[in-house]
Amino acid sequence: MPLKFEALPPLALYIHIPWCVRKCPYCDFNSHEGGFDEEIYVSALIRDLECFVPETWGRRVSTVFFGGGTPSLMSPASIERILDRARALARIDPYAEITLEANPGTVEAERFRDFASAGINRLSLGIQSFSDRHLALLGRIHDGRQAILAVEAALKCFGNLNLDLMYALPDQSIAELEADFSVVKRFDPPHVSAYHLTIEPNTLFHKHPPEVPGEDESFEMQCVVEEMLSSYGHYETSAFARDGRQCRHNLNYWEYGDYIGIGAGAHSKITRPEGITRRMRFKNPKHYIGSALSGNPVQDSHEVAHDDIPFEFMMNALRLNEGFSLKLFEERTGLSGEVVSLRLEEAQRRGFVSSDRSRVVPTLHGRRFLNDLLQLFLP
Repeated sequence: MPLKFEALPPLALYIHIPWCVRKCPYCDFNSHEGGFDEEIYVSALIRDLECFVPETWGRRVSTVFFGGGTPSLMSPASIERILDRARALARIDPYAEITLEANPGTVEAERFRDFASAGINRLSLGIQSFSDRHLALLGRIHDGRQAILAVEAALKCFGNLNLDLMYALPDQSIAELEADFSVVKRFDPPHVSAYHLTIEPNTLFHKHPPEVPGEDESFEMQCVVEEMLSSYGHYETSAFARDGRQCRHNLNYWEYGDYIGIGAGAHSKITRPEGITRRMRFKNPKHYIGSALSGNPVQDSHEVAHDDIPFEFMMNALRLNEGFSLKLFEERTGLSGEVVSLRLEEAQRRGFVSSDRSRVVPTLHGRRFLNDLLQLFLP
């Protein structure tokens, strides 16, 4: 049966910058070491956007996110050029949340004010740890002192700041974990992202696995993090925010919104009355640049099968600690709530969710065993 959308979902813009100074051993993102021609890549991004915007003509873009790689390797002038062209091509909300990912480092910290002047109003700072020992084990190019200086500089320029940290690090103790998050509490940023280190395929850590805390110890660490950040709203598995400071861009993902993804390897999800389309840009930066400049940046495009949509929705929405309304499920998927009713009943029977006729909320058990919960929604 055809999908039925009462209205199209919110739309976001993601811009991928695939370069970094050094590839971290745990990173499985599309990132590459070495220099790059910034001007040519910006031209490719703009041409990519020019090709894609007509498909979403007239729709308002509510958030913009520069991710990577290390987007702060770009000059503020290039960031401003991209944003100026995006505003000319698309309906960027005047109050859009515009995020730039950055890493600690003297050169980048000195440019924070210039990034703010270029139009960035939210900075996401990749701290990972304040411990010199753990930063070295993670292959980071900054040390603890540089991390602290970067946070201090960022707070002077951005009222909306996220700090990214990781836990369950190689040979990390509870005391070391508490030391990291004590520094976070001292700075009191508006938003904190706390990620469990996972060993991903196609990474150096997967090839040479480090000694990391076991499952029980990792769960204990997760509980310590949640307790230390208890004054924040814990709104998503790894996200903590002060009131009104939730990451609107990521919330759009978790609530199964739409997004334009431009840049090497970037993904898009676009809802149309007849269905949901997913696209991926060419992953190799050189191939992407050539393809984008010639007007064909898309490597793969396909319609999402109707049977796959419930799983896609749940994979995102069940990360939200407050869950989702069944009305949102119907609005974003174009499907009736009846298509997941039996599976929700089974999830509730197993203690993974609490549910009534209007809302579904993952329990503590469901959040801890999220993969087991999601398997119930596989086609």
